[in-house]
Amino acid sequence: MKIYHLVTTALTACSVLAVLASVTVRAEEASPSPAQAMSRVDAQALEALKRMSTTLGAAKALTYRSRTIVEVPAKTGQFITLFSTAEVALKRPDKLRARLTGEAPNFDFYFDGATASAFAPGTKVYSTVEAPSTIDTMVPAMQQETGIRFVSAPFLFSDPYGVLTRKLISGTVVGPAVVNGRPCQHLAFRSPGVNWEVWIESGQRALPWRLAVTFTDRTNFPRVLVQFRSWNLNPWLKAGDFSFRKPAGAREIPFVSVIKPNAR
Repeated sequence: MKIYHLVTTALTACSVLAVLASVTVRAEEASPSPAQAMSRVDAQALEALKRMSTTLGAAKALTYRSRTIVEVPAKTGQFITLFSTAEVALKRPDKLRARLTGEAPNFDFYFDGATASAFAPGTKVYSTVEAPSTIDTMVPAMQQETGIRFVSAPFLFSDPYGVLTRKLISGTVVGPAVVNGRPCQHLAFRSPGVNWEVWIESGQRALPWRLAVTFTDRTNFPRVLVQFRSWNLNPWLKAGDFSFRKPAGAREIPFVSVIKPNAR
């Protein structure tokens, strides 16, 4: 699969492709032995992650909306804060659609099991590339080829638990919290190059309602915060919803340039 190098700023803001999964791509970095790591991880934190994974992985299809706050480097040397909104639809094993709007680069993303496409409505440009045949293989392949980390991508995998606990260094239960009016457990974890927190709804349903990621391998430790606004684990979706149809007058360009003109 050939995928052009996308703009880090743009795709970090994409909570869907999430949109971000930095915890999945640091396998080559030094980390504690499995026995050492597990001794630093609270069993209750792992149990909550497992319940969340079971909920998300069991869903044959799902949709969600989220609000993302991302820090990105400016030419002045400081970090600036951008706000964006994502609308995501997934149908296992091989369909994914996302719409990104807000201050971060605006574009639509489609994956139909054969191709990945991006379209920028503002400039009416698009690109389509061949992609691996499942969500589980498409997301890491894009990540490996571009080096871009999608912070909420683990939630899209068929086994979120396996992705989130890989190379885990430590984990703890911070305590109870209320997010969107729902009682949650606030958990904090460390993986190579990233500290991350997740707020999981209490009870068996165990949906994630907030995700915070700090990149400890980057200058000034930039942060991304994803606030999930709604989840639907039984949506009505058609296969055609995930196929990109070229709009009239749209122009094809290299994949990277679909979103680059809007980058800060």
